[in-house]
Amino acid sequence: MTESTAVDAHGPAAVVDPPAAAELGGDAPLSRGAVAWALFEGARNPYVILITIYIFMPYVASTLVGDPVRGQEIVSRWSQYSGWAVMATAPLLGAAVDRIGRRKPLLAPIVLLMIPMIWALWWATPGGLSVTAVMALTTVIGLLFAYTEVLHNSLLVRAAGMSGAHKASGLALALGNAFALLALGFTAWAFALPGKVDWGFVPSAPLFGLDPAAHEPERIVAPMAAAIFALGALPIFLFTPDAPRTGVPFLRALADGARDLWRMVATVKAHKDAAVFLLARMFYVDGMTAILIYAGIYAAGVMGWGPLEMLVFGLVLTVLAVLGGFVGRWLDAGLGPRRAVLVEIGMSVLGVIAFIGMAPDRILYFWSYDPAAHAPLWDGPVFRTLPELIFILIGFSNAVFITAHYASSRTLLTRLTPPEQTGAFFGVYALSGTATIWLGSFLVNQGTRIFGTQQGGFATIILLLAAGFVGLLFVKGGDRRR
Repeated sequence: MTESTAVDAHGPAAVVDPPAAAELGGDAPLSRGAVAWALFEGARNPYVILITIYIFMPYVASTLVGDPVRGQEIVSRWSQYSGWAVMATAPLLGAAVDRIGRRKPLLAPIVLLMIPMIWALWWATPGGLSVTAVMALTTVIGLLFAYTEVLHNSLLVRAAGMSGAHKASGLALALGNAFALLALGFTAWAFALPGKVDWGFVPSAPLFGLDPAAHEPERIVAPMAAAIFALGALPIFLFTPDAPRTGVPFLRALADGARDLWRMVATVKAHKDAAVFLLARMFYVDGMTAILIYAGIYAAGVMGWGPLEMLVFGLVLTVLAVLGGFVGRWLDAGLGPRRAVLVEIGMSVLGVIAFIGMAPDRILYFWSYDPAAHAPLWDGPVFRTLPELIFILIGFSNAVFITAHYASSRTLLTRLTPPEQTGAFFGVYALSGTATIWLGSFLVNQGTRIFGTQQGGFATIILLLAAGFVGLLFVKGGDRRR
């Protein structure tokens, strides 16, 4: 923070909304600006759930491309392009943001660009947007999404104050899950279930006359995600305080930010265990992220699931992933955060291995299963066979332990770093999450191309998780506190 970013209690440059005393006291409800800040993250999350993971990208890979294997190869190839761009630019923006001063003049045009681009994915049809155009759009959206994260996060303290930051952050995470669940649930009720179940509370046909034969229920999630983002983003521009103007030119701010990044890295190098941990995290966090990104495409192609199955899959995992936060806390307390992360990585490796051994006619590599020779497990519209049920349980395990690792990793870093340098270390922590963000997509792409199967691409994720696991073995500290 420079002298030009002095704290104001009132006005457009205020760190907190009035009354400042109540907010800084820590017991008052969150201010209007803090709630608006949290709402922005909640409204942004449905894009990830609906477009990237569960509905739209599986549709692109399986239907628009027409071959799930080739679809996974194409999606992973373009994802690495987005990862390269994020790696090269997002850390610089994050390091320069305090020198830039006001965030909203940068955030507003990014949001205004993203909304019509997300909406345009509705026209992703064989006769409309080509696969190349769709992937180019989602690549740019992914880069802009990363920029919104940087700018949005940098407004947290100004929105909620130091004492209210944890409450606003928790509310943002809760709203993200809530918005995603509501979007998935509404999509299932309004577009996927109609015509497939005879339940009184479900419409008899998809709302708005959407045609399942034209894959309109899968494509409608794009306008939905755009509309949710547009409505949820508006309050942050109306109510959340911005930083004051600094007058520092944009390019100079980037250059100074690059120097700050180098100083942060130099600080970390003086603490061996923290440096080894951050290096290991670069690998295993990429592996965890790759599991999340490609689980939907993998499930749609390997298990042959359609939009209804993918919607229910997303609903179940989104709900159950909440347990991950509790599991991470229990493991941290019982084993210490370093061993907790090792357990979480190990369980994720087992989850990937189990995923690879599943198919509609095979359970965990060795057990053949003939769906025609077995009665359905129940008379519902989805997941009527034993392989499908086991696949769901594996996904549940992955969701829990991947969620848990985020909490345990943060705790581990606090155990390995001196308290007076926490800011610098968490700066490099954020950098380590983007420095190799492209690597997971790169390996999935290469594995899919070399082996010619989705399983071959998914298996490469094990390499990243294993590298992170081995790296953590060389970290000393972070054990259970007596």
